[in-house]
Amino acid sequence: MTDGAQLTGVILAGGLGTRLRSVVSGQPKVLAEVAGRPFLGYLLDQLAGWGFSQVVLCTGYLGEQIEEEFGDRYGGLRIQYSREVTPLGTGGALRLAAGLIESSTVLVLNGDSYCDADLGGVHQAHQGRCAKATLLLTRVADASRFGRVQVDAMGRILNFDEKTSDSGPGLVNAGLYLIETSLLRDIPTEGPVSLERDVFPTWIAGQFYGYETSSAFLDIGTPESYAAAEAFLSDVSRRQTYLARRSEASGYPSSGPER
Repeated sequence: MTDGAQLTGVILAGGLGTRLRSVVSGQPKVLAEVAGRPFLGYLLDQLAGWGFSQVVLCTGYLGEQIEEEFGDRYGGLRIQYSREVTPLGTGGALRLAAGLIESSTVLVLNGDSYCDADLGGVHQAHQGRCAKATLLLTRVADASRFGRVQVDAMGRILNFDEKTSDSGPGLVNAGLYLIETSLLRDIPTEGPVSLERDVFPTWIAGQFYGYETSSAFLDIGTPESYAAAEAFLSDVSRRQTYLARRSEASGYPSSGPER
């Protein structure tokens, strides 16, 4: 298992959430309630469960609401805020936060998705491959809403296919990245920059890998997927409780279904 205390966590929480405004309005997308709690709370619980002690929240649209809700502590997590004044995109927001990152490798989470992953497996693969960046990938039945990620037999990322109207299965970005902090210095500092569209394609020539998981994945970016979030996170909670109890009984650490 990875000791999250070795890493800084960053959550990209500055999105406008325009597709959700019909059901969630007047607040940042990460504060959308799921079972009476802000969605961001589930991501912070996940980081705490992995042993993290520090997290940076990249905020933008109505970011003051996030600070009012969570303050500077969440259980054992110390929270710092990287506030964008104008929209910088996911890449620009991460570049802005670079000065707050205290580890040589950073874990980045998208603020609108959740994957019930085993971080230890991802981190072990990242280190074993001497990767500069590793993206968590999951296979979905319909990849048209996300765009597909192409990898070779060794897991090296070959291409990012744009979203299309063509339905069908494929590997998609699961919203969790391990990135060597030194790479962040190369992200442009001017104008909006998208990690997915502008930055990741430029990293393909380097040590850039995907790590496939069969763990459960949720994206709350549409009203339909947001409506499924409560049942999804209830299932995750039950699974995690079962694994924790089994681990305590057996004396061995539990792990997710990674490969």
